[in-house]
Amino acid sequence: MQHKSPNPGSTPLPSHYQAWTWQGSAEPLALTLQSVPMPLLAAGEVLVRNAAIGLNPVDWKVLGGGLTTWQAGHIPGVDGAGEVVAIGPQVSESWLGRRVAYHTSLHGHGSFSEYAPVSARALLVMPDGLGFETAAAVPCPALTAWIALEKLPTRPGQSLLVTGAGGSVGHYLVQLAKCRAFVVTAMANARHQEALKAIGADEWKVGPLPERQSWTDRRCFNAVIDTVSGDHAERMAAALKANGHLVCIQDRVTTWPCAAFGLTLSMHEVALGALHVHGDDLAWRHLTEAGESLLSQVQQGRLLVPAREVRAFDALPQFLDDLRHRRFAGKPVVQLG
Repeated sequence: MQHKSPNPGSTPLPSHYQAWTWQGSAEPLALTLQSVPMPLLAAGEVLVRNAAIGLNPVDWKVLGGGLTTWQAGHIPGVDGAGEVVAIGPQVSESWLGRRVAYHTSLHGHGSFSEYAPVSARALLVMPDGLGFETAAAVPCPALTAWIALEKLPTRPGQSLLVTGAGGSVGHYLVQLAKCRAFVVTAMANARHQEALKAIGADEWKVGPLPERQSWTDRRCFNAVIDTVSGDHAERMAAALKANGHLVCIQDRVTTWPCAAFGLTLSMHEVALGALHVHGDDLAWRHLTEAGESLLSQVQQGRLLVPAREVRAFDALPQFLDDLRHRRFAGKPVVQLG
């Protein structure tokens, strides 16, 4: 690892740092705080000194082990924001000292730590004036929303239903869809109604659908973006017009919801992790350009970040468990320092 400092005379990096590590349990409260050695950065990686960590539902879902091949001692977490303090081989020195946000891969050590190794091509340069706690609340939910909308043809006045719109992804989906001239119907718990109308939702539906119940109203949407589950998405297919689009963000639809040569629906799934495994440089450039644009819109007040719940680093396991059991409202962000 190249321990090059952004400024002469700056404090050298420590040999070890604090990290919350996974020891094999699916329970967030079983995460263990350990002192771990500084990593040897691979080609194309940088080291970020975290100032804030964004928590997401995937962070507790992945602890069960079904999505990864982690070994005991792995550091979870995908979202963070901080300063680049070291670079690996084949990384420009211009990254040193940059303020960045990031979404990193589930397959390497993550953001639940004081320092995090991150692929340089995944870095989002933060605009001046944007705080770390705000930036850490953006990458996973906002980029997921952006990718979901990229799946859809954009024609002014097209009707879009967003299910689970009260969550962080839904919060960004409603705003970004309005920017693309969709007519947006938000489906969520009634407690979110006023907040979603305030950020641009045109219509309102109470949801999600009850267990085993399908959509029973008329087919009136050009697209449905479902943030609830694969099963829920499949039951929402009855809301789509002919040639409509069904986008599934949580899980995927396992069976095609219509007969061949009938409604001719298009099916889509969304996972940021796809690029970490299969993305080329061009795909990453498109994603990071979108991410930096989103951060700029946040800094300018044109894109609103969900209300944040901020807690300290030493409270991270309890915070993640509270997220799992929905014990608070708002986007969870961990503050370091």
